[in-house]
Amino acid sequence: MIPYFSTETETLEVVETETSQGFNIVLFNDDVNTFDWVISCLVQICKHELEQAEQCAYIVHYRGKCDVKSGTYEELEPMCTALLDSGLSAEIC
Repeated sequence: MIPYFSTETETLEVVETETSQGFNIVLFNDDVNTFDWVISCLVQICKHELEQAEQCAYIVHYRGKCDVKSGTYEELEPMCTALLDSGLSAEIC
């Protein structure tokens, strides 16, 4: 008896979507600010929950950067300015 081989092909479709909000604040790692200070700034300025702020701080530390807030440019600009005024490195992308 001849064995039957089936060849199946899976197709992955990559779909890029733009967030409806449009922009993100990206926080960058530095060697100056403590974890506690970064977490405090994210809670106060970006209105993160403590756990979310801690997670973002670790991502920034280990990966070098992290998107910490999404929204319109008008919403994010004062937050980004406040982060910069607090001594953190951030930009709107």
